[in-house]
Amino acid sequence: MKIIVLVKQVPNTSEIKIDKLTNTLIRKGVESIINPDDLAGVEEALKLKSRYGGTVTCVTMGPFQAESMIRTLYGLGVDHAYLISDPKFAGSDTYATSTILSSFLKTLEYDLIIAGYQAIDGDTAQVGPQVAEMLGLPQVGHLHAICDYQDGVLQVEREDETEILIIDVRLPALVTTLRRMNTPRLMNAWNAFRAPSKPFTLVRF
Repeated sequence: MKIIVLVKQVPNTSEIKIDKLTNTLIRKGVESIINPDDLAGVEEALKLKSRYGGTVTCVTMGPFQAESMIRTLYGLGVDHAYLISDPKFAGSDTYATSTILSSFLKTLEYDLIIAGYQAIDGDTAQVGPQVAEMLGLPQVGHLHAICDYQDGVLQVEREDETEILIIDVRLPALVTTLRRMNTPRLMNAWNAFRAPSKPFTLVRF
């Protein structure tokens, strides 16, 4: 199974500050982390790879400092990573972000795309569904669990307000994950050793 996970590096704070001149996040002096819902998606992708084989590729859009996040992802066991980075993308809203991501994803092969349900620096929950629409993919959001994969069909549990729904979705498809659906793994020694020197692809449009 070829799995792509959309990942975002976010400020580790609930107090987001915006530069009024550039309309971009002020990141100086603020610790950056992997968005929690996205990290849950990475963990689910690695579990699927372990059970069914395949590859896990992460795609992120942001400034070049996101390389540090990519090194962490490699340490967790991710196979490949792409960083879409260009100064003209600074301040992109969700529609622009989804357009850029989907345009790039059209150049890759995949069976499943996983996106975090929402990012803690925006809380819009729009990018995953917008990417699915732009790619013409079926989508299931707000996942509680990924249960099974058989004959091209992924079985998932979707968390609703009052119940858990079991849904079968035929791949290729896009799903969105919640941070509380799993506990992300720690780096193992071998992956951590290789992570600093493992190459990633810088993408500019």
